[in-house]
Amino acid sequence: MSWPGPTRTGVARALAAAFLAGEWERAAMAGRAAELLGRRPRWLGVVVDDVRIAHPARPADAPRALAATVDRSLRGLDAADRLSRPPRRVPAARFVTAMGPARWPVPAAPTTADLAALLDLHPGELAWLADRRSLERSAGPHLRNYRYRWRARPGGPPRLIEQPKVLLKETQRRILHGILDAIPPHEAAHGFRRGHSAVTHARRHTAQDVVLRFDLEDFFASIAAGRVYGIFRTAGYPEGVAHHLTGLVTNALPPDEWAAAPRPSTPAALQAHARMGRLVAAPHLPQGAPTSPALANLCAYRLDCRLAGLADAFGAAYSRYADDLAFSGGRELNAGAPALRRAVGAIAAGEGFRLNPRKTTLATRAGRQRVCGIVVNARTNAPRGEYDRLRAALHEAATHGPGAANRAGVPDLRAHLLGRIAWVEALNPARGARLRRTLGTIDWSE
Repeated sequence: MSWPGPTRTGVARALAAAFLAGEWERAAMAGRAAELLGRRPRWLGVVVDDVRIAHPARPADAPRALAATVDRSLRGLDAADRLSRPPRRVPAARFVTAMGPARWPVPAAPTTADLAALLDLHPGELAWLADRRSLERSAGPHLRNYRYRWRARPGGPPRLIEQPKVLLKETQRRILHGILDAIPPHEAAHGFRRGHSAVTHARRHTAQDVVLRFDLEDFFASIAAGRVYGIFRTAGYPEGVAHHLTGLVTNALPPDEWAAAPRPSTPAALQAHARMGRLVAAPHLPQGAPTSPALANLCAYRLDCRLAGLADAFGAAYSRYADDLAFSGGRELNAGAPALRRAVGAIAAGEGFRLNPRKTTLATRAGRQRVCGIVVNARTNAPRGEYDRLRAALHEAATHGPGAANRAGVPDLRAHLLGRIAWVEALNPARGARLRRTLGTIDWSE
């Protein structure tokens, strides 16, 4: 007798709950299931054996996966006409979840109630912010959890900034510092992590014969919710908790916001714009959320592993700062550059990313080599023009006064100049010291 689909699904969930309710041992599991069903059908032993093969250990963090395994076993038995009559009443399934094996020292949250307490939220607030029903795409602007704006980019489509509102932003910061800070990215990642920066990224490639740079198109938008869910599951969070965490840190752009986006004019930019539209329509990492940089690093872990291995094969060095990929090495890298380009493009595509062909560059020592705007020919340095303009501004302020030098009307010129000096100093301490001496001669009493 064939079982109706809803009946089979309900029995599968109920059996999964019974299996999880005690010891993960064949006789005990079959006994709890028989008690639940009010009888011990012949097919029950087959289901128990199928479950134990698929899940050698008790999957208390994955009741949905367990229920799916039971459902597949029942479907197979049904197809072989080995099921007896279906039960008249399907018992309600109640799962008690637990944390799974954790690779990192993250705080425990075995249930969504525990997650709400961890994030200092009311359960209703958690449900609203996690937006499991995708209401962000249909709600009016005043009910949405994000604000949207577009920034023009020269030669490319406009950049989308998705800014979370106050409560969601505070919650995302708790996730960042309470959970994500405990999960280390790949050592090649230099962006958005303590002790690393664009400077450490650039230093990896100083005094090399060849520097090759690549850029990932729409880096954050390319990271879909499924990858983020995988990070939280790997961290040990049960399925329901991982789904809520994923909802808190991903977003899908409302159709009316996409319709309001400025359209680029060139054919290449229009194609890139269309690709971005497909990405942001689905749940993705929003550029503007405090959790997105850390999660992007974690989701790019396999990309970094594969590109680091590729660099080793070419005798090159590799590092990444957000969407900026850099390789450097000796003269032989120049000859191998076409093959490296093809391999980087294939690996990026295999990991769900796309290279931006407009930003792929190769520079030898004969020209200026830059990584993240930093000159790396012999050592890290600010570009000569940038340094000269700053030195000229300091000289003018020292000679004619700060007012004469402040043509742009900067509100706090001294803080502005100190920031620019600190940047040069981080790249070249000797140059920074000379600029600081000039700053010390300026009369700020005007």
